[in-house]
Amino acid sequence: MPELPEVETVRRTLAAGLTGRRIAEATRIGWARTIAEPTPELFRVLLQDRLVTGVDRRAKYLIIRLDRDEALVVHLRMTGQLTLQDSAAEPDSHTHIVLRLADGGQIFFRDTRKFGRIWLLDAAGLDILHSRLGPEPLDDALTAEEFRTLLRRRKGRLKPLLLDQNLIAGLGNIYVDESLWTARLHPLRTVPSLTDDEIDQLHDAIRTVLTAGIERRGTSLSDYRDAWGMQGDNQHYLNVYDRAGQPCPRCGALIERTVIAQRGTHYCPVCQQTPTPDATSSAP
Repeated sequence: MPELPEVETVRRTLAAGLTGRRIAEATRIGWARTIAEPTPELFRVLLQDRLVTGVDRRAKYLIIRLDRDEALVVHLRMTGQLTLQDSAAEPDSHTHIVLRLADGGQIFFRDTRKFGRIWLLDAAGLDILHSRLGPEPLDDALTAEEFRTLLRRRKGRLKPLLLDQNLIAGLGNIYVDESLWTARLHPLRTVPSLTDDEIDQLHDAIRTVLTAGIERRGTSLSDYRDAWGMQGDNQHYLNVYDRAGQPCPRCGALIERTVIAQRGTHYCPVCQQTPTPDATSSAP
């Protein structure tokens, strides 16, 4: 968390409020390790008087494009928030980066757990980032046929595979659980146990769940906020995630929670029937 819908919502709100404005300087670097590349000292120098030309997203990364063919790349990780502030706003102790805008506004990077990271990359660095990530799940190029091809190359269990950013980029714990519930697939099913129809159902489920998450402006269970500091609404529509012990919206059975690949996993034991031993035997 945040995952693709949350990062996309931040991207949209940040693009609307930041594109065309100029970063004057970095006025605060409160936690030096937040800057992954370059050094904090060089970061300050290189960010002076930089024009923001656009804001993109790749998987769970925000890409704030600057003049001179460079970009600030931000990974929010678990608790990161990237927000636009007015000139009077004061950073708190969890605000580790403050960028002053030439027109008097500010950008705050706030991160309670300090896991978030920021890179200043050139075009070559961005190419490396793109090459390390799998296809975007909402890209038209990722057809059902292409998704089947990607998945058939693997033999592991569904939950760990769908969390693998090299296979498909942007999914995390919330939206994997919701997608598997929508597709009626148990998270311990393995790829060899799936029929082509089941893979197609999963492809459709992922796209449906992510699209709905974006339309509802993301899931705010704890720290997530958009660039204006506003919460999302998708938490009110979750079917299984974080609903252990509550009735399944589809069949009424109680939602169960287990741990798969060290991640809390939520599913319906009736709608997503426990697979046979042969369907769970492959290593993740």
